[in-house]
Amino acid sequence: MLKGIDFIPRGTKIPFLSMRMIAFALSGLAIIASITLFSMKGLNYGIDFIGGTSIEVRHKGGPADIGDIRAKVGALGFGDVQVQQFNDPRDVLVRIELQEGGEESNQVALDQIRKSLGDDYEFRNTEVIGPTVSEELTQAGMIAVLSAIIVVLIYIWLRFEWQFSLGAVIALVHDVVLTIGIFSLLQLEFTLSIIAALLTIVGYSLNDTVVVYDRVRENLRKFKKMELSSLLDVSINETLSRTILTSVTTLIALFALFFFGGEVIRGFVFAMIWGVVVGTYSSIFIASPVLLMLGVKRDWSGLGGAKFKEPGQA
Repeated sequence: MLKGIDFIPRGTKIPFLSMRMIAFALSGLAIIASITLFSMKGLNYGIDFIGGTSIEVRHKGGPADIGDIRAKVGALGFGDVQVQQFNDPRDVLVRIELQEGGEESNQVALDQIRKSLGDDYEFRNTEVIGPTVSEELTQAGMIAVLSAIIVVLIYIWLRFEWQFSLGAVIALVHDVVLTIGIFSLLQLEFTLSIIAALLTIVGYSLNDTVVVYDRVRENLRKFKKMELSSLLDVSINETLSRTILTSVTTLIALFALFFFGGEVIRGFVFAMIWGVVVGTYSSIFIASPVLLMLGVKRDWSGLGGAKFKEPGQA
């Protein structure tokens, strides 16, 4: 009978908890840097958040050439331009940011786009996304991310103890803040698809953290006298193969999408790649060490068990 190959050798004993202060220091500096960058540089908001003009066009002779449209419209100098295919291969959605000068300037931009694309394209629909709608989208995006984190807090609290819940949420906030920081640093376009990526990162990071926490809970029952720091190290090492294998296989698919998936989804995929990396890091170096700081009960169900204490604690 064939046996599966272990990605990480069994019996691995990497002392993760002994590196927690270094990890906390690095994460703390990264979070401060992310907040500072966001405060000073902000984000490079896309049309979804700053408003713009959305134009639906259809190629009359067959499948539309996305690259050709992007080159022609981009050469007109109207700022941020988004071009993507939808529904039919002939149908293309072109979006440009709002032009200074109000409605008249936006109409001039539309006329020039019609002229640049020529008679090969039929202009089917034009819609202007104003500042009010953009502000509502920004608020909705923030509410979505915050709601996801709050639901995670409640879910983990009900499934484990409050210490586990707090550890998971700290790891999630860590991942989201660092993702916003890298987008601020690189000034990558921040659109609604990035909000979707942030929510996906929350789910991925939570899944990774819960796997480790489940093993911690099992070992709390199994090893009655083991110190908490040693028990956490054992739990992380026992789930390390699964954690690394899941991350690597996910990254392989994401890198393929990043290099071959086209410009339209590149920002979303970059956010996912970054999120998988920091999510894997946080589940090992943030979520678990927080349990050591807060202490958990040997009887995780809360039925009178005494809390773990590190050597030397009263």
